[in-house]
Amino acid sequence: MMREEIVFGPIFSRRLGSSLGINLLPEKGKICNFDCIYCECGWNKDGRGDTRLPSAAELEVALEAKLADCRKAGTPIDSITFSGDGEPTLNPDFPEIIGITLRLRDTYYPAAKVSVLTNATMLHMDAVVDALKKVDNPILKLDAATDGLVSVINQPQGHYSVRDVVGNMKKFGGDFVMQTMFLKAPGFDSSAPEQLDAWMDIVRELRPREVMVYTIDRETPAKGLEKFTEAQMRSLVKPLIDEGFKIQIKG
Repeated sequence: MMREEIVFGPIFSRRLGSSLGINLLPEKGKICNFDCIYCECGWNKDGRGDTRLPSAAELEVALEAKLADCRKAGTPIDSITFSGDGEPTLNPDFPEIIGITLRLRDTYYPAAKVSVLTNATMLHMDAVVDALKKVDNPILKLDAATDGLVSVINQPQGHYSVRDVVGNMKKFGGDFVMQTMFLKAPGFDSSAPEQLDAWMDIVRELRPREVMVYTIDRETPAKGLEKFTEAQMRSLVKPLIDEGFKIQIKG
């Protein structure tokens, strides 16, 4: 499902409520340094017809117009959410855009949260980290605890190291939300003890303020994927719940 506008929605998000989306990637394409087997936007190869990224100035015009319209109509907005067709932090204007978004949020919807869904691959860049620290909900993805399973689930386009990403996540001092997709398919299972135990150890190492555990909700580009029920996921993460971690579980 491609988002063909810079600003779209609001739509209902099972994790964030009434969510006004921001797409910092091409309006008619997809740019991502992951090619996740579960991505609702489809495979990267199918989204290469448009590679133009919106600028900070374009975002400012589109976002202010949408926020003004929503306020005039009395439309509730719980979160202004950077998601879109790929990885938002790949847009070179991302730090500037965060500043614009926070200013407009404060003007039109001061109670709304600003959330960024990111695969955490650009956290080696200080400007990206600084921008993410300014938002209410920096939501950092880590779908698996080993490079091998990440290569299967997320298919990184280039070098990727779980340990490097975990090290960069430590820059937030625990003040972030960690997001993990639970799923299974022929050849792997997120709930396999060796994978689950290693993932829980990373949660204990990072001590994020919240962990979002979720599963497949829409059609996926790869076939044969299986989702978990909320009850199954709750059982899997029960050790962390018992240790006092705040876990949000969405089926």
